[in-house]
Amino acid sequence: MTNPFEDADGTYLVLINDQEQYSLWPGTIDVPAGWRIALDAAPRQECIEYIDTHWVDMRPKDLREAMSAGS
Repeated sequence: MTNPFEDADGTYLVLINDQEQYSLWPGTIDVPAGWRIALDAAPRQECIEYIDTHWVDMRPKDLREAMSAGS
């Protein structure tokens, strides 16, 4: 059995949580609680490119906001 998180030919979702953190998620596995779909089913490479384009600051949202408020 292969790892569904590393299937180069698999179909994936891009998930996002309330802290605006992204996850590459196999399309065959239910979306976990606390996450929502940011990009519907697509090839793995397309999902990676989406994450690279949209997740430009890896800090959780709360931390970014707290640091901005302290400036």
